[in-house]
Amino acid sequence: MAVKLNKKPVTGMKDILPEEMAIREYVMGIIRSTYAEFGFTQIETPCVESLDNLNCKAGGENEKLIFKIMKRGEKLRLDEAKEENDLADGGLRYDLTVPLVRFYSNHAAELPNPFKALQMGNVWRADRPQRGRYRQFMQCDIDILGDASNLAEIELILATTTTLGRIGFKGFEIRINDRRILKGMAAACGFDEASYDEVFIILDKMDKIGRDGVRSELLDAGYASDSVDKYIGLFEAMEKAEDPVEYAIDSLGDLLDAGVADSFREIISSVRAVGGDHYRLVFDPTLVRGMSYYTGTIFEIAMPEFGGSCGGGGRYDKMVGMFTGQEVPACGFSIGFERIVLLLMESGFKVPGSDAKCAYLIEKGLPSDKLNEALKSAETERADGRQVLVVRMNKNRKFQKEQLTAQGYTEFKEYFCEALK
Repeated sequence: MAVKLNKKPVTGMKDILPEEMAIREYVMGIIRSTYAEFGFTQIETPCVESLDNLNCKAGGENEKLIFKIMKRGEKLRLDEAKEENDLADGGLRYDLTVPLVRFYSNHAAELPNPFKALQMGNVWRADRPQRGRYRQFMQCDIDILGDASNLAEIELILATTTTLGRIGFKGFEIRINDRRILKGMAAACGFDEASYDEVFIILDKMDKIGRDGVRSELLDAGYASDSVDKYIGLFEAMEKAEDPVEYAIDSLGDLLDAGVADSFREIISSVRAVGGDHYRLVFDPTLVRGMSYYTGTIFEIAMPEFGGSCGGGGRYDKMVGMFTGQEVPACGFSIGFERIVLLLMESGFKVPGSDAKCAYLIEKGLPSDKLNEALKSAETERADGRQVLVVRMNKNRKFQKEQLTAQGYTEFKEYFCEALK
């Protein structure tokens, strides 16, 4: 008896139907063209990286979600294996940043400085699937390597917001903060530097559990009530302040370098001066970003339609040094591609120009001269920029046309054996 195979995709992954694929291709086209206008050059890296690179302590919680690949051939010695590393030496990439930094470290001498990179590709995480989150998903990143100035942050934000606007999104927010401001606030409230990571992990829950929830978790974690109260009070005061950025900077005093404060002000003022009215740039002192490699400015896209983050990024100046021993300034921004496509699908979005699709239905047995006439007509229409599908006519012509209409075909030409109708 024949074995019955599983027709469903692996959990957390999905098949992509033509309607969604058309939207994905449209969005990728806008991303490529818009980022090219800002001087970004597209590159591609392998989907497999060495486990040493993926476990370099730069990926945060994602390092726990790696799909690992067993050693092959002579390298695989099952009888001698004592731990996991004896069995696996590679893994599927969980983001595009680690591969980019490895790529740059390997090719820096061949690349311009600064180097503005665009990457689009699938990544894999053994995560719990949920709405807008899959185990295989597309990421779209832009990064600038070799520019230590805040012009990198300004360009990344402007390029990303321009792209989202061209796709059709309005009313979203770019939330911005700086890891150095986060650390200064923690220091001002009396937290020990060794505790920053845990404090920030709890702070990152502010939008879900509120200030009272953050206060409770910090106290439960054993932190002094004076420090916790001062910390929460600082956020409350900034929320009420006429200018939260200036309030934060003034509150930190010497704990924040003057250059950091001036740079942060300039990023905000420049983006607001140049940016369009389809989004807002908002200072969010509770923004943390989970990746441990961020060293300075951090930002995130918040869309009311999704109710959460649809992308983010920041500055990671120390990561190249992990590969080369020499630090190189770096900053990047990633669009949440899958969530953006999800929002477009849910809104009933139609790709512009898709209403120009025409289907030629050819009856079986159509004489060669009539068939050639139809094929030549289709070629003429294609040369004029129309999408033309040529297919054999089904017995149930009405149902066939209904299916094609659902795929975006709005015009039909039917070729019958006796005459063109």
